[in-house]
Amino acid sequence: MNNQLLYSVEDKPPFGLSLLLAAQHLLAALGGIIAVPLVIGNVLKLPTDDTITLVNAALLISGVVTVIQCRGLGPIGIRLPSVMGTSFTFVAAALAIGFSDYGVSGILGASLVGSLVMIIGSFFMPYIRKLFPPVVTGTVVMMIGLSLIPVAVDWFAGGQRGDAQYATPENLMMASFVLVIVVALVQWGKGIFSAAAIVIGMMTGYLLCLILGWVNFDGVANAQTFAIPQPLHFGLSFPLSGIIGMSIAYLVTIVESSGNFLALGNATHTEITGKHLRGGVLADGLGSALAAIMSTTPFSSFSQNIGVISLTGVASRHVVALTGVLLALAGLFPVFGALIVSIPLPVLGGAGLMMFAMIIAAGIQMLDKVERSKRNGLIIAISIGCGLAVTTRPELLDKLPHFFKEVLGSGITVGSLLALILNLILPEDKEITKE
Repeated sequence: MNNQLLYSVEDKPPFGLSLLLAAQHLLAALGGIIAVPLVIGNVLKLPTDDTITLVNAALLISGVVTVIQCRGLGPIGIRLPSVMGTSFTFVAAALAIGFSDYGVSGILGASLVGSLVMIIGSFFMPYIRKLFPPVVTGTVVMMIGLSLIPVAVDWFAGGQRGDAQYATPENLMMASFVLVIVVALVQWGKGIFSAAAIVIGMMTGYLLCLILGWVNFDGVANAQTFAIPQPLHFGLSFPLSGIIGMSIAYLVTIVESSGNFLALGNATHTEITGKHLRGGVLADGLGSALAAIMSTTPFSSFSQNIGVISLTGVASRHVVALTGVLLALAGLFPVFGALIVSIPLPVLGGAGLMMFAMIIAAGIQMLDKVERSKRNGLIIAISIGCGLAVTTRPELLDKLPHFFKEVLGSGITVGSLLALILNLILPEDKEITKE
């Protein structure tokens, strides 16, 4: 990890460079932002126009909430470089409501009411911050990186397990090519070449894919040039069981977002206080409420962009606020988003594997400063072991009641909750040995 930041939180790089660095964050986040509305649209078999409405609104509101999160608006926002996007934590609850009589209006109504959990919870964050000593923080940050690695591996291989083109030699070579370029630029590049290593590596890979005829422009040809957002497009309804399910998902998201903000603090060399967490989680909650009104699914902070900061040393919140502007434009001009989505998965995978592995490295460095003791060793081992169990074998939860699948479906959540609980209940060691 870069110990020296090229640009710190308050630095403002020149506009042209800022735009390039903002595009780097956009490339890292865009796939994740559109994935959730696409999954919900496809699984619920929504008409294409309705799915496009979900996607456009997701991009537009991601952009607006990202700007607020980075720049702040009164008490709202962490004022650090945090990219916001639709969260997979809500997918199970959303689909359960979607398949009921309430459909998408039930999903959005339940997420609007459920957002109160996060909005109210944000005011207790200064107390919650005390539950995150270094052993818990380091474990959570490491678990975030570990849980993202399978995503990067599937990108690297060019799809999902079982696909005909999964892990073909061509895909692996393309991803490796991008990975080597990114590593070389980070290690030996100077100035802009180091700061923009990810976007340069991906642009090089994309150009090679163009030459090889790998890029599919069907999505670009079919995309609208301009789209006006449609508030309350699906309407709102309020199923009680759906509100309970969404509220549980919001509680889980508070834990995940807290972990992301602590990891972000480590990457940006900022000490995260209760006030930071309160502003960040409040922006999450209010952003999710706005998302429901504007016809898309709830939001949380994105961990993949923490990897971009760790890898490049660019921690400027002004750069990431500009990413928010680009995301909002992508929502208003869907053809722009479609062009980004045309990037072949192995190109994303080459950069993604490196970005997510850097989050693991950050977690290891944080844990390296923790006192060596049997108690701390148990907290780290059990939390990461159980978190990885859920990440690598999600079917472990298949026969459990829906409530437990909802709460324990994310390895980050399992690892975070176990680290928090074990830190509270395990007695302090009488003797602590330091390295």
